[in-house]
Amino acid sequence: MSTNRSRHAGGRLESTRATRRRIIAAATKLLLSDGYHAMSVSALAKAAEVSPQTVYNAIGGKADVLKLVHDILLAGDEEPTPMADRPEFRAMSDAPDQPAFIAAYARLCGLIYERVGPLLGSVLGHGTGSDAGLATFVDSTEAERRTDQALMLATLEAVHGLPDGFPRDVFLDEVWCLTAPEIYDRLVRRRGWSHEAYVRWLEDVLVAAFERASRR
Repeated sequence: MSTNRSRHAGGRLESTRATRRRIIAAATKLLLSDGYHAMSVSALAKAAEVSPQTVYNAIGGKADVLKLVHDILLAGDEEPTPMADRPEFRAMSDAPDQPAFIAAYARLCGLIYERVGPLLGSVLGHGTGSDAGLATFVDSTEAERRTDQALMLATLEAVHGLPDGFPRDVFLDEVWCLTAPEIYDRLVRRRGWSHEAYVRWLEDVLVAAFERASRR
């Protein structure tokens, strides 16, 4: 009896996961093609072949769906592993010196935007409007980006050190601006740069920003 219950529970769990994956796949397609404002929970439910209540139960409202799709694309999977613990971030510590570390960080940013840039370009192309959920999404992702950049600088300091009097906040402000997703969208989607050209440019400007900050 216990074995039967376990199998039944396991089947329900797998069915719930499959439904969630189907909602995420449908949401990704809708967000990339039509943008956030055009997607409704009812339209998403229809595309995923579930009820609107199932969408709410499995993930939440529109903003919750967007955040989940964003986080999955950013990380490359659904595993709950923080970016700081992922191989792409840890690989920066293997860089032989400060400029190489900064260049490795630029390549990490390029990888992230290759994954999530099309979504952000589509979602934010028409602004947040009066949607409080979308405004909260923008605020939270920007705060997370700043936190990750502070972690990058702390890791750089731990591995290679920083010059005396290094202007941390000023440098992070520059990094925050230079790595803004809007810049990737402008250069790659709007101006037709290749992804590789963007990464080379970002390496150059971030290394130059670090060297300039080191001379202050």
